Amino acid sequence: MKKMPKWTIVSAILAAALGLSACDVEKKEEGRMPDVDVDVKEGKLPDYDVDAPDVDVKTEKKTITVPDVDVETEKKTINVPDVDVDMPKDDNAVGEPEETER
Repeated sequence: MKKMPKWTIVSAILAAALGLSACDVEKKEEGRMPDVDVDVKEGKLPDYDVDAPDVDVKTEKKTITVPDVDVETEKKTINVPDVDVDMPKDDNAVGEPEETER
């Protein structure tokens, strides 16, 4: 299986975070629960007799062969996304909206 480049993962996380934070939600009307009148008798769950196995988990020391991996890194210049977001105007805001720096 081919490993995904780090910039792809970072771009996906950035896009998801941007999508979740780029909208303005305002409640327009209060909600309410419906009026219901329920008359019920209490129920009873079925009774089960379960014979489960007795499991003992222990550790022991063993010598095994494992790979010794050396990783070399290098710097590369790549294209990354540059995203500008224009937030919707808030009609109820007092004064000018704050400017945010990236």
